[in-house]
Amino acid sequence: MPEEPVLLLSYINTKLRDTYSDLEELASAEGKTSAEIKDKLSSIDYHYDPDLNQFK
Repeated sequence: MPEEPVLLLSYINTKLRDTYSDLEELASAEGKTSAEIKDKLSSIDYHYDPDLNQFK
């Protein structure tokens, strides 16, 4: 998983769209917590929308 927030955003949204049904499933598969991912992406003002299953 990329560490840089903008690259992480693209990576996460692609994985959510193509592979995982929700953020919890993705985080578990990547060995992270959903809170870690949310914190990193909130630093660039992106937040998880569970209804869309993406960060926006």
